[in-house]
Formats: sequence, C-alpha cells, structure tokens
Amino acid sequence: MIRVLLVDDQSLLRMGFRLILEAEPDIQVIGEAGDGKAGVSMAGALHPDVVLMDIRMPGMDGIRATTAIIAAGLASKVLILTTFDLDQYVFAGLQAGASGFLLKDAPPRELLAAIRTVASGEAVLAPTATRRLIDQFMPLMPNPSRRTDHAKVLKQLTDRERSVFAHLAAGRSNREIATELHVSEGTVKIHVGRILAKLDLRDRVQAVVLAYESGLITPGN
Repeated sequence: MIRVLLVDDQSLLRMGFRLILEAEPDIQVIGEAGDGKAGVSMAGALHPDVVLMDIRMPGMDGIRATTAIIAAGLASKVLILTTFDLDQYVFAGLQAGASGFLLKDAPPRELLAAIRTVASGEAVLAPTATRRLIDQFMPLMPNPSRRTDHAKVLKQLTDRERSVFAHLAAGRSNREIATELHVSEGTVKIHVGRILAKLDLRDRVQAVVLAYESGLITPGN
C-alpha cells in the first residue's frame, strides 16, 4: 500500500486528489495539510511514502517544506505539484530533494503513474521537461567554484559510468541508454545504481541536478 500525504492550500484540489487516489486499491491518503509547515509536521508524524507537495502556499512554501522533509532524513518521496510545466520554482524544488514534478491538471492516469513511480524509488521527470527546465534555470545555478567542487566528485566515476551519467542527466531511460551504448538494460541498471551510490544521490533527479551543476552537461548539448 502506497501511503500519500496531500499538501496544498486549496481544499478543493485536495478533495479532488483524494477522490482519485482513494479509488485505487494500492493507494491510501493518510493525511492533508493546507500549508508547508503543517505538511512538514505531518510528514514527520505519519511517515508517508509519497508527499504531493504544492509549491505556492502561504507561510512556508513547498520549496522550504521539501527541504525540511529531506533534511529530517525522512524516507518520504516528494512529488511537486505545479500549475505550469516551467514554474519558476520547480528547479529549486528538485535541488531541494524532490523526486520529480507533476502538473496539477495532469490526467488522473498520469497522477497515479507518477505516484507509483516515485514510491518505487524512481524519478518523475520527462526528458523534454528536463531539457527545458535546465535551459531556463541554468543562469540561476551556483557559481563556478561550486562547479569545481562537483567536478572533483565526478572523478570517482569510471569512463563508462560518466558516459551513462551523461545520458541519464539528459533524461534518457535505461532502455534508451542501453540502445545508445550497445549494452543490455540490466547492465545500465547496474551502472546507474553504482553512480547513485558513489555520488551519494537519492535518485535520478539529483543526478540531473549534479550533472548540470558540475558542467558535465551544458544547456543546448
């Protein structure tokens, strides 16, 4: 059973999400919060598998709430809800540790698929969305000195792992990477697991963020 916490300041939206989610046999809504502060508190008390987190809320917004949940060491995965697919806060949310983002008006099947994907430990970040996010928000990335620090971290990877990492950062699936590198999908999965472990990353989203921060991937490439 996937246990979900809803965090959104609009009660009607929370009601709509609840109706959709509770119709599924493998999903349970365990709580609702109307702002980020309450969301953080409830996440700590209820330990949901997935937190559906709105970004724009009064008081503590979704970015700070996500940061607090991740900093607390909770196993909960955060799925950001946004009105626009290039919301100015989405990238900050991913940097904060969210496992992906989803449009509020996404069809129910996409919402359900995203929750199940995030709960399984994967990320929800489509390749096209990845590229547009990076292209728009790259100017907001940290200064060159931080890039140097990240570049040193990447030296832990073998040449093959760096190649896989570059494809992963571009938003490609394991199957697509396998095709590009002419190896099996199982081999790619092993490489991805080693990359995440070596770089101490939670998931593929953090890998995307690190790849661009380090300069391994640049906008337009």
